[in-house]
Amino acid sequence: MIEDAGLASQSPPDKPETTAPESAPLDPVAATERIAAVDVLRGFALLGILGMNIYAYALPYAAYFNPLAYGAATGINFSTWKFTHLFFDLKFMAIFSMLFGAGLILMNKRAEAAGRTFGKIYYRRILWLLVIGLLHSYFLWWGDILFMYAICGLLLYPLRRRSAALLIVLGAVVLLIGVGMRVGGGTFFAFARQQAAQGEAALAAGETPTQLQEQMKKNWNELRETFDPSPDTIAEEVEAYRGGYWELFKYRAPKVLEMQTQALVFFIFWRAASMMLLGMGLMKLGVFSALRSLRFYISCIVLGYGLGLPLVWYGAGELMAHSFDFVYDFKFGGHYNYVGSILVALGHIGVVMLLYRSGLLSGLKRRLAAVGRMALTNYLMHTILLTPIFYGFGLGLFGRIDRFGLMAFVLAIWIMQLLISPIWLKHFRFGPAEWLWRSLTYRRRQPMRVMQKVSL
Repeated sequence: MIEDAGLASQSPPDKPETTAPESAPLDPVAATERIAAVDVLRGFALLGILGMNIYAYALPYAAYFNPLAYGAATGINFSTWKFTHLFFDLKFMAIFSMLFGAGLILMNKRAEAAGRTFGKIYYRRILWLLVIGLLHSYFLWWGDILFMYAICGLLLYPLRRRSAALLIVLGAVVLLIGVGMRVGGGTFFAFARQQAAQGEAALAAGETPTQLQEQMKKNWNELRETFDPSPDTIAEEVEAYRGGYWELFKYRAPKVLEMQTQALVFFIFWRAASMMLLGMGLMKLGVFSALRSLRFYISCIVLGYGLGLPLVWYGAGELMAHSFDFVYDFKFGGHYNYVGSILVALGHIGVVMLLYRSGLLSGLKRRLAAVGRMALTNYLMHTILLTPIFYGFGLGLFGRIDRFGLMAFVLAIWIMQLLISPIWLKHFRFGPAEWLWRSLTYRRRQPMRVMQKVSL
């Protein structure tokens, strides 16, 4: 799950698995039982996500999708957008989502080894994640992914025993549905724009627009203010984020509600669910636990980067050629990255797995694993650190720092979390958020300090 499901384990290759009595409780996994390769990959993905999320913390909403919407039309800031689009946008989120699905497979493996079912624990865990996501999104930051993961996670449990091939096929099918949803959305956007233009032409000719044209004009204006906002709308958003906490809460809440309802149903769910299904399949194949051959991971790198990066690069060029028109993005232009990002993500995975299998950079691997073990804490820490910097109840730097400058914040947080996470885990079994989440899930306070033993 967010941090290896907190439950799953895999016996080392040289040690046979044993089956515990039916009465043995299914406690949280001990640090010695964790799969280090999964933790390293999760830490890598968690840090990489910030490379895009920083835009959502510090810039107006439309700027996340359209660099022309706010201060990145030329120069080093546009180059920064191109770099993050090529290597970060959707790539690290894809890996993180895959690992969420992989967590269910690991969780199921441990439960079966113990001879226990874990449905009640799993659903309690997911429902508490949903609560955490709601609190995070409404009270702190609109870009929360935890609510979305919880919604998807509620549907994954019945698929945990399916074959790797079937899970990968299901992931591909759900991904294609997501592509269809985006095309359908773009088609509707184009229709709304056309009808709005015809209504304007009718008014100019002294005629009365049809009821459909009036409705589509209203829809089109709302769409345009969301994806290609006017300077007045941008100014209103900037003012809200630089204002007081409760004023921002009231401004943000309707947008969060829209994200968790309409956007989730039509767009967000399909992408996230497809990556989770793919991750479930790849976990069953041993991809994330570094069990595949050297040739396999090299092939991931060659094919992932060799096909994915050119596809994403071409798509970026097409978006630029169409001035980041959001109608074109939804209908055609965004699909290059929508699909190509998965290939690039597989290339990233190949690199991390080869690094893990090598004897190189052992210190970095240890630190990445620590970040991965505390993924929920570190994810929430991004919000705890950055909202007081950019929002009005703190320093109020929202919209004041350009894209290139924002990368300094990303680098600083990477360094901080790589340094602090292993130190914390020397003294404590879990990160603070993981401890709370597990305690709520198991309905008993979990031992926190390393020297404490898990009660049976």
